[in-house]
Amino acid sequence: MSLRETIANDFKAAFKERKLLEKGVLSLLQAEIKNREIEIGKREEGLNDEEVVLLVQRAIKQRKDSMQQYADAGRAELAEAEESEISVLDKYLPEQLSEEVIEKEVRKVIEKFGAGAGDFGKVMGAAMSALKGKTDGDTVRKIVQKLLA
Repeated sequence: MSLRETIANDFKAAFKERKLLEKGVLSLLQAEIKNREIEIGKREEGLNDEEVVLLVQRAIKQRKDSMQQYADAGRAELAEAEESEISVLDKYLPEQLSEEVIEKEVRKVIEKFGAGAGDFGKVMGAAMSALKGKTDGDTVRKIVQKLLA
């Protein structure tokens, strides 16, 4: 079963069980998936799992940004709501890599390019393509900055 089908089935289950949070989050995710399919002309065959994972990661990133803004504004209840939505979306991501594994991959990229402090963009781009879907960009960015410093 594809990730897209899993999300659709989980939405139906949340709807039947009257789980409002899950139903709302999954409804929005399904809408994003459909919009992306239409945008790239894949409405008939649908998105593959890798493309759906990218959409889930984007949705999580948006919610993390919102959570940070709410926390900065002193709106703890709204930040908690965003955190709850993130926990629903996390189920649809593949297992994320540990920082140690990410650091090893980034070291390999740095050695491959013989990169120095001024090669942040080159290292970041290569590391993100190697770790695509397995971690978030913020973690990779922090590790690249640390290793190039």
